[in-house]
Amino acid sequence: MMIISTTENIPNKEVIEIIGLVKGNSVRAKNIGRDVFALLKNVIGGEIKAYTELLEESRQEAIERLTKEATNLNADAVVNIRFTTSMVVEGASEILSYGTAVKLKDK
Repeated sequence: MMIISTTENIPNKEVIEIIGLVKGNSVRAKNIGRDVFALLKNVIGGEIKAYTELLEESRQEAIERLTKEATNLNADAVVNIRFTTSMVVEGASEILSYGTAVKLKDK
């Protein structure tokens, strides 16, 4: 099982090799049904659950792709994982996860 961490170190483990940068991304587009509902929510307020779910799915997919890349490099863990978002085109956004793939040794 791949260890994924936002921290630089893993408790009780020692980084013995830095393999390098790994990343995973997901690009998703909004759909018209969600947009209509979002417009209504902008008027009355509240969480737009459809968008929350869409972003959660995108983050999960980005992590899965990052993990696959790290596994292909025979990494034991990915440290310093971060997320970033950007608009690719009008109505479509990317979530990118990235971090450093490493080999670990038990302390």
